[in-house]
Amino acid sequence: MRIMGLDVGTKTVGIALSDELGWTAQGLETLKINEDENEFGFERLGKLIKEYNVDKVVVGLPKNMNGTIGPRGEACQRYATEIENLFGVPTILWDERLTTMAAERVLLEADVSRKKRKKVIDKMAAVMILQGYLNSSMR
Repeated sequence: MRIMGLDVGTKTVGIALSDELGWTAQGLETLKINEDENEFGFERLGKLIKEYNVDKVVVGLPKNMNGTIGPRGEACQRYATEIENLFGVPTILWDERLTTMAAERVLLEADVSRKKRKKVIDKMAAVMILQGYLNSSMR
């Protein structure tokens, strides 16, 4: 049983995957998308879901600090619904407030250059989203 974690943005989707026991999250890749052109990367996502036998997808839900959901959160909700419709796997929306900032901090502490950070930040945020979900479901 593998779980996929997604950090959905307007230009990229960070993708993470759990181990088969559902204990740890590892970064898989960053998928380029173009929300303005209605290019959401669903074909590639479908291949990954099939290849890794994913049976659940956790999608980061960016809430405002007061807990409300804005336009970006609504876009993530639509993305999650589309995944369920296209691939028949359940999706869970996971509060992702501050995960990108936390990922940035981890990369800064690891002394990763700005150029390299830009390439991996979304994948790292997906790892943090998925690991948060995995940790909460172990209780």
